[in-house]
Amino acid sequence: MAYLCQRIALLGFTFLIFSCGSSRKVVIRDSATKTKQKEVVTTPAEEKKSLTPPKTLTNQEKIIHYIETFGSIAQDEMNQYGIPASITIAQGILESGLGYGRLATEGNNHFGIKCHTDWKGKRMYHDDDEKGECFRVYKNPSTSYRDHSLFLVERVRYAFLFDYKINDYKSWAKGLKKAGYATDPKYPEKLISLIERFDLARFDTKKGKIAKSSSKRKEEREIIFHTVEKGDTLYSVSKKYKVSLEQIIKQNNIKDKTIYLGQNLSIPSKP
Repeated sequence: MAYLCQRIALLGFTFLIFSCGSSRKVVIRDSATKTKQKEVVTTPAEEKKSLTPPKTLTNQEKIIHYIETFGSIAQDEMNQYGIPASITIAQGILESGLGYGRLATEGNNHFGIKCHTDWKGKRMYHDDDEKGECFRVYKNPSTSYRDHSLFLVERVRYAFLFDYKINDYKSWAKGLKKAGYATDPKYPEKLISLIERFDLARFDTKKGKIAKSSSKRKEEREIIFHTVEKGDTLYSVSKKYKVSLEQIIKQNNIKDKTIYLGQNLSIPSKP
């Protein structure tokens, strides 16, 4: 009888151990599953973008990286609010220090927008025109781009800008300075220089239209751009697209037959 009692007690103890072990495993699995689902739901797509390109890049390559990263976001904002994408991208490059400035890397602030009295979100302090000025902090760069659009749309002093055509980036650049967006007297020239040097005006059209010919006007042909890469020459580009060297030079107003890395060449359409 004593032996039987011992066996029963032993079996009960063994059952208790395995029961506890099974219960613990279920809890762990459930917790891990919930954590994984939460990460998928709450991680914004914008945060997956590479915001810090390798330090070995030249300034020109950093600018190209910035354009490739945020060009489509600027275009989305243009389609919704009517601000030229070329202007938005150029401002982002300038105000964020090519994406490397402290405001951009620590606060996701790509346009140097200060707190002002109406800002209720997070903030950071940075020396600008004055020491320790208050700047807005954003959750991600896309939020900064959206706030930039709203900042211009909702303030009366910028209202006249929206009378300009979407492709009139020169008037927009000068108008921003006139409205007091920046204190730098050469601000318009810097924006225009960036736009023209990197052909940012190509973004000033609705998505899906930039490289398509019009179905209504057959005389319009497909527009092709080639971004100059390492090892490219005018001759190799002309051979690639089967157009003459002279046509490329004439269409892009190239002097001394010199091209540079990252330059966007407009390729003449074939007759």
